[in-house]
Amino acid sequence: MSLILNFMGLPSKVAAEGSHAVWQTVRIASEGARPPYNFLEDNKLAGFEIDLARDLCARMKVTCTFTAQDWDGLIPGLLDNQYDAIMAAMEITDEARQKIDFTKPYIRMPSAFMSSKQNVITDTTPNGLAGKTIGVESGGTHPAYVEDIFKQSEIRTYASLEEAILDLAEGRLDVFIGDKDALMDYIKTRREALCCILTSDVPRDPAYFGDGIGIGLRKQDTVLKAMFEKALDASMADGTFAKLSSKYFDFQIN
Repeated sequence: MSLILNFMGLPSKVAAEGSHAVWQTVRIASEGARPPYNFLEDNKLAGFEIDLARDLCARMKVTCTFTAQDWDGLIPGLLDNQYDAIMAAMEITDEARQKIDFTKPYIRMPSAFMSSKQNVITDTTPNGLAGKTIGVESGGTHPAYVEDIFKQSEIRTYASLEEAILDLAEGRLDVFIGDKDALMDYIKTRREALCCILTSDVPRDPAYFGDGIGIGLRKQDTVLKAMFEKALDASMADGTFAKLSSKYFDFQIN
């Protein structure tokens, strides 16, 4: 799926790709399928990352174009020069770094613990959860984290968050750990989650959870990387980043 939206009427990019490129147009790809980071609204890309991209492109004094691309095609499309940057809630991982480069993280999403309102557990340290049952969704980064850190707890894996919520509500599970944005969205939008409450954040450990979400770039585009990072620093310094993120998140994301 391809969807293009132009922002600012400036000339196109000139010069060759690489460290000496002069950038006047930057083509940005996003998935359009992960709200509130990115989504389609009236067949146009929208969301936090799209708002942030517009701010960054204005600071870089470049034209911004947006392309909606299915997840599996994001990195191949970047390498095939179909666009110049990826802003699609893409985690900076060693596997991805083998193919592409990233800017510094602009989102470091915390994890959080959830418990039943009938059995609120606020001490979520390893000692506080000793002898208790911790739920975690299979796959992703959380299973390895809880197995290594909470050795005195019983770890129970679930195929979905929905299954874990049912066990929390029925008292068969003491706490559940997951990405804070996903848990908060579930509590806000799903009736079955009214039973539950977030009790504490989990300190982000890069060894388990990675460095965060960054802008994906081709490795040779070092000038563009420097431009994005300078713009990100400026956006965070003058409060624009926080203002934009507050439209979509109820907590700090960086």
